[in-house]
Amino acid sequence: MAVRVGVIGCGAIAQRRHVPEILAESKAQLVALADPNLARAQSVARQYSQPNRSVTAFDDYRKMLASAELDAVVVCSPNAFHAPQTIAALAAGKHVLVEKPMAGNLAEAKAMLAAAKKAKKFLMVGQNQRLMPPHAKAKQILDTGKLGRPLVFRTVFHHGGPEYWSLDGKQSWFFDPKQAVMGVCGDLGVHKADLMRFLLGEEIVEVVGFLGTLDKTDANGKRAKVDDNAFMTMRTKSGVLGTMTISWTNYGKMEDNSTFIFCEKGVMKIGADKEFGVIIHHNNGKVENIKTGAIATNTKQTVSGIMSAFIKSITTNTPPIIDGAEGYKSLAVICAALEAAKTGKAQRVRI
Repeated sequence: MAVRVGVIGCGAIAQRRHVPEILAESKAQLVALADPNLARAQSVARQYSQPNRSVTAFDDYRKMLASAELDAVVVCSPNAFHAPQTIAALAAGKHVLVEKPMAGNLAEAKAMLAAAKKAKKFLMVGQNQRLMPPHAKAKQILDTGKLGRPLVFRTVFHHGGPEYWSLDGKQSWFFDPKQAVMGVCGDLGVHKADLMRFLLGEEIVEVVGFLGTLDKTDANGKRAKVDDNAFMTMRTKSGVLGTMTISWTNYGKMEDNSTFIFCEKGVMKIGADKEFGVIIHHNNGKVENIKTGAIATNTKQTVSGIMSAFIKSITTNTPPIIDGAEGYKSLAVICAALEAAKTGKAQRVRI
């Protein structure tokens, strides 16, 4: 029997990624959609309804949870609503895939973990960067140990900002602190924090952060009250040092989602070349150019792998590969960076 899925939030990430990926899964069925903008939910429902499989639209996720026959829920609403909607879905007996960042703060994230444990349901977080082919290949190579110990890393994630992605453009909730909670740190930073934890196979324990709102404006044309650029320096448990820069102000249709890892026996470049997903410069002068699949971008979507992993987790009754605890640890890095920027002092990561 197919996993019956409901989606909370019908914005860009739902329409361009989660809904198409649900429909692509042979063991999943899209049953219901919920969005405060009922017309938007109805439009998506009409688009994907079939004569023998209708998709029901709701204007309130609580109505959907109460009346739709669901096995799982995907939460892709604004950040501020991730925690209450996830907890409600878990309490209703549904498995949950929640978009990143999983919550607006660590207290909310802990409550989500507790709700999943109480409900005995799976909680997965949409940290899809781990599954991008260049990142998966890089992890495989690093784990062989042939490059020796990682010593230093440099990772960046830059694009022009959510107004170029969101269905609402410059009126997007991404610029409203009441809904977004945090800006580029929650959008791109948590992705990169999770990726570096994954690639290095250890925890980031200390962060220094510099955040700024350099150019973005809110729906009223005033300077946005969320960060649009950030620079962070980090230290891992074993002493690896690294930098992370994230930006919403890379204009001119230029996106950069690259990572360099400087190891004892060579340098690994990930996502820095259009043709080769991974390039390794060995200390002896040898260069390995490795072709992989692409990293998804705002302008060129690829299958993220997240939905397949979520559905497989449910159908095989296997804990998700990126569970709530992993989402919590990556969020903790970003929360430490926000606190470091506020205090002007290095912060320990609370995990």
